[in-house]
Amino acid sequence: MSESLNYYVTAYYRFTKLADLPAIQKALEDKAEELNVKGLVILGDEGYNSTCAASTKESFEAWKTFIREYFNSPDQFFKDSESTKSPFRRFKVKVRNEIVTTGIPGVMPPEGVNHHLSPTEWNKVMKEETDYVMIDTRNWYEYKIGTFKGALNPNIEKFTEFPQYIESQGIPKDKKMLIFCTGGIRCEKGILELQDKGYNNVFQLDGGILNYMKEYPNDQFEGECFVFDHRVAVDQNLQPTTKFGLCPHCGQPSTIKIECKRCDAHELICEDCIKVDYAKDTCSKNCAYQLEKHPARKGQKQLVPFEIEKMKAEGKDPSALPQIRVTRTKYISLNKNGEAETRSTKETAE
Repeated sequence: MSESLNYYVTAYYRFTKLADLPAIQKALEDKAEELNVKGLVILGDEGYNSTCAASTKESFEAWKTFIREYFNSPDQFFKDSESTKSPFRRFKVKVRNEIVTTGIPGVMPPEGVNHHLSPTEWNKVMKEETDYVMIDTRNWYEYKIGTFKGALNPNIEKFTEFPQYIESQGIPKDKKMLIFCTGGIRCEKGILELQDKGYNNVFQLDGGILNYMKEYPNDQFEGECFVFDHRVAVDQNLQPTTKFGLCPHCGQPSTIKIECKRCDAHELICEDCIKVDYAKDTCSKNCAYQLEKHPARKGQKQLVPFEIEKMKAEGKDPSALPQIRVTRTKYISLNKNGEAETRSTKETAE
């Protein structure tokens, strides 16, 4: 599909008891194939969590109608946006214990609202009140590229660390607390943990940052919002970022432009990997390995599977290009403090 097309994108979730997950998975896959819908659905006993996209308005609306009818959820809330970049290359359903990782599987949010604030109510608190604390429940790298004015950064690697962070801050149990996340789902469970610990004056942003920016772009949220698809992030108008990429070495948001010393490809590297000798001048893990092994030798950029798929879709023959077989590639893993750990993995070019 051409990148010049418009893609209609929607994010949605629902906590509801589900049975026979393999049958549900098959029904979703069949319908997505029929409508040419791409995306990801996380499916579990406790419900579903998804972002999907279609290249036509007809397919997009048909998919949403299908979701409402199949799950008997006529009031399903969809957070819609449009994109000139395809967020997904395929459709996939993943079956997991939790539809959002919190470490408390089986805990179901109550039906209806649980201290939800609409974007308008959220703005009212931010602009008219001062006696509250606002906390970003997302990971450190999500906070880094955009957050609400005055929001605290728990600096966590994963959401399961969030309740412990709150306990460590000594926040009075009756203090008014505002919590938020990307689309609202993490807060649905997070608020239950906080209420269970005695924090009874906690409020969550209904629909998360995505819902807020749709109603109030360039207001109280600053920067961009990280999303878990090929858009990487969306700007204040919910359009794909033109600023951030994903670092090929660690997978974090990146903005620093480099030209690979081995294959001359242009790439964006994150501010942590730019400090790492074998990562700062290369566009991929393979080039980093090859450059370290043969510093003076140039070579072709190694195609990854999605690049091969794209060439085939454009009618090009990837087999005509030189292929590189990699037996061991060095790569790094960065933690929230920007500390690098060196590891190795076996990898073979397609």
